[in-house]
Amino acid sequence: MTTLSAEKLSLSYGSTKILDNIDLVIPKGKISVIIGSNGCGKSTILRSLARLLIPQKGTVYLDGKAIQHQSFKEVAKKLAILPQGPEAPEDITVKNLCYYGRHPHKGLFSRPTKEDHTIVERALSATKMTDFVDRTLDELSGGQRQRAWISMALAQDTDLLLLDEPTTYLDLAHQIEILALLRDLNLTYGRTIVMVLHDLNQAAQYADHLISIVNGRIYDEGPPEKVFTKNMIKEVFGLECCIIENPFDQTPLCIPIGLSTK
Repeated sequence: MTTLSAEKLSLSYGSTKILDNIDLVIPKGKISVIIGSNGCGKSTILRSLARLLIPQKGTVYLDGKAIQHQSFKEVAKKLAILPQGPEAPEDITVKNLCYYGRHPHKGLFSRPTKEDHTIVERALSATKMTDFVDRTLDELSGGQRQRAWISMALAQDTDLLLLDEPTTYLDLAHQIEILALLRDLNLTYGRTIVMVLHDLNQAAQYADHLISIVNGRIYDEGPPEKVFTKNMIKEVFGLECCIIENPFDQTPLCIPIGLSTK
């Protein structure tokens, strides 16, 4: 199974430091969720892990090898990333979008093989998009469109799947639909998933490994029951709260009280 880690990762935009000496090991076969306030560096960490950003200091290791020494095609065979607000022609069909995921495995002018067809069909089936293959993106609901993009990422056939706020702009029902899909992909297919989420209770509910970020540093990481504390919420988000046990699955649940006066 593919491994992903970061060592002494630092990155700045001009004079503004975004990441500050980050050390991180992504647990294999688990769902890791990154949380933190706006502008704390969550998306920057994810993009750095995927080789979309090159840090000024430190190294990201993919399968034990520095990611910047691997070609984009090598990386794309091991790691798929779904950025926030991905773009494609609105008239592209779900099926054709999904086949884009096979590009890292193909030569410049090679045609799809039987293996490509099998992997694409499996990706569409896993995301329950088989009935929508001939529809264009502009004919889909927000939740269906997000599942189409996840189908494309799955068609890369990688062990690692990175997603930047996959539930943004979706209503609550579609948010739960996408998160349940990702949990199923993790449990059924053994995918290692790393994602950024804004909703704290959803993060605590769906994460195996929770990573809280403040001012470009890791505040704490580990199982949600360890990380998701009243003190962490106060220090990371400036929010007073109480933490109770979710009666349905026993995960920690944040009940906001008000802004911290620290």
